[in-house]
Amino acid sequence: MSRDTAYLSKVRIERIEGPVRRAHLPAEEEPVIFGVHSEVAEHYGVDPDRFPPHATTLDYVVAAAGG
Repeated sequence: MSRDTAYLSKVRIERIEGPVRRAHLPAEEEPVIFGVHSEVAEHYGVDPDRFPPHATTLDYVVAAAGG
C-alpha cells in the first residue's frame, strides 16, 4: 500500500543567542521569535535581564492543540 505525503512543512530555525530562536514559518511574512519566560526561564536558570521574555515552543504547541 502506498501513502502519499499530504504536506511537508518547510521551517527554518536560527539560534540567536541563549534560548532565543528565530523561526521562519510558511505563510508568515515575518519570522516568529521563540525564547523563555517566567517559570520556564527560572527552571532553566535564564537571567531575565539578559534575555527578553518570548513565548516558548511549548506555548505554540499548546496553542495549536487548543485551536
